[in-house]
Amino acid sequence: MSAETRFADFVRANTEALVRTAYLLTGSSHGAEELVQDTLVRLYPKWGRVESADVPLAYVRRSLTNGFLNQRRRASSRDIVTDSVPERPGERSDEDDLVDRDEVWALLQTLGHRQRAALVLRYYQGFDEAQIADALGCRPRTVRSLVSRGLATLRQTVSTDGGRTS
Repeated sequence: MSAETRFADFVRANTEALVRTAYLLTGSSHGAEELVQDTLVRLYPKWGRVESADVPLAYVRRSLTNGFLNQRRRASSRDIVTDSVPERPGERSDEDDLVDRDEVWALLQTLGHRQRAALVLRYYQGFDEAQIADALGCRPRTVRSLVSRGLATLRQTVSTDGGRTS
């Protein structure tokens, strides 16, 4: 099987999970799809190195997270923050689920980019401290600090405004 075929198989098998992770990082479906596409385009020429990693999906997720953090560092990438997240077309959910999702996203928006990335990797992806440290390029001690401070900020925000972030 050629490298191109293996790459295409990987993309088919993992795009949905990568887009979900990217959505939690970026907050928009368009931004998530763009982040995943940029990550895969950047990794395609190095696909042999990605495949030789112990866990290729973890390698791609780390690259995705790094791409998000690098994008946030650029002044031109500043998004305009709105008070609500639009629904994605075609998605069927209960009204309560939509409200909860919007509130969680609004709360995540109050965090810095590294804290948000650490919380998404910890609580959404289920990564342990070592995996998060590897993905963010820092020490496990820094991960504990990012998660702890991020959760403290979220608790403070919820207790200050009763959970209403809009």
